Amino acid sequence: MSHSHAIVWIDHREARIFHVGLTGANEVVLHSHLPTQHIHHKANSIGSGKTQDDKHFLGQTAEALRDAEQIIVIGPSTEKQALQKYLREHDPKLADRIVAVVPADHPTDRQIIAYAKEHFKLGPVRA
Repeated sequence: MSHSHAIVWIDHREARIFHVGLTGANEVVLHSHLPTQHIHHKANSIGSGKTQDDKHFLGQTAEALRDAEQIIVIGPSTEKQALQKYLREHDPKLADRIVAVVPADHPTDRQIIAYAKEHFKLGPVRA
């Protein structure tokens, strides 16, 4: 099933990509391979409390979005901006296909798909 619309929920550990169309959605789940799983923001601690960007993870995410004509990027953290920056630097044409970057905590898969269908006007929305 080929779709021209995609939505990706991303944080520093995982990217959930849905290619959405009138007839349904396909999901791809990718995982980061950074050793840090939790970020700690403590006063007087060593380090910034931020994870480094996983270029391989961002590259895999970009590749999974390659066929989409329009892309929405959502998520709870700064990884949304990291993906956008990665795309601008490595694939500006793909970066230009991003139509929205939206903060979102941890929605269900159905909520993500419903948001995409509503945004792309792809028929009735059932979350």
